[in-house]
Amino acid sequence: MENNIKLSEVVGTGKDGRILKEDILDYLAKQTGAILPPSPELEIIPPPPKAEPSPALAKTEPRVATKPVTKPVVFTGKDRTEPVKGFQKAMVKTMSAALKIPHFGYCDEIDVSQLVQLRQDIKASSEARGIKLSFMPFFLKATSLGLLQYPVLNASVDENCQNITYKASHNIGIAMDTQQGLIVPNVKNVQSLSIFEIAAELNRLQTLGSTGQLGTTELTGGTFTLSNIGTIGGTYAKPVIMPPEVAIGAVGKIQVLPRFNSKGEVTKAHIMNVSWSADHRIIDGATMSRFSNLWKSYLENPASMLLDLK
Repeated sequence: MENNIKLSEVVGTGKDGRILKEDILDYLAKQTGAILPPSPELEIIPPPPKAEPSPALAKTEPRVATKPVTKPVVFTGKDRTEPVKGFQKAMVKTMSAALKIPHFGYCDEIDVSQLVQLRQDIKASSEARGIKLSFMPFFLKATSLGLLQYPVLNASVDENCQNITYKASHNIGIAMDTQQGLIVPNVKNVQSLSIFEIAAELNRLQTLGSTGQLGTTELTGGTFTLSNIGTIGGTYAKPVIMPPEVAIGAVGKIQVLPRFNSKGEVTKAHIMNVSWSADHRIIDGATMSRFSNLWKSYLENPASMLLDLK
């Protein structure tokens, strides 16, 4: 099918459990994200596998790096109209609901120099155990520790905003750009996982996402979302809340920039920006600011997380 939907995972609401068009769109709406449009298919064709040189030629013929081949753009000079469908149509529904929420934003700058060094120190050990260690596990764990202190950010509200449900589990979604578009799987129960366990789960989700095999278990039940726009190259963003969640964060790329230390000396620092959006109906600016400051403290001094890890 167009969006690689497993019909066995779609709950039918029609007569005798028949799957209606609305059921398909609702299913897609739960999978689509909040920031980027779907990625165009076949925009970049990966290079073919390199042939290993024979022993006889290995010393005489230098290896030439193969560059990715980009698909040429054909200019037709004509306007084109096409129907909104698939993930784009689901995104229309999700964003229409999201933009009914009064958003407010909060941004800050974080010096992650110590975190960069810590990751470098333990990266090889993680890879030796078969797990790729990025910065995201640290971001997710710091988020979970912050949500323990400010549970209103891990809540949901009903449609009329009459009741708040505080979620016990920290199921933190991570926006993931795929061939099918932007989808948001979530890592379940981050509050109970170690950083290594979070990394292992992220590895699994990324593998499933790249092959289009993420199911409803991975794509539903999120309570908070964190998007890493830095993998594409941005610094600041204005992330859109995914209802029924009440907050979302976006982290930018890490840049090496000059900063002043405590002695007034100019030093090299690894700087990252974070952008938060929150539902202003139930979250005030002071709460978001205090949560962000706590999250920042964990990442600027990652050893401090050890005091709160379980």
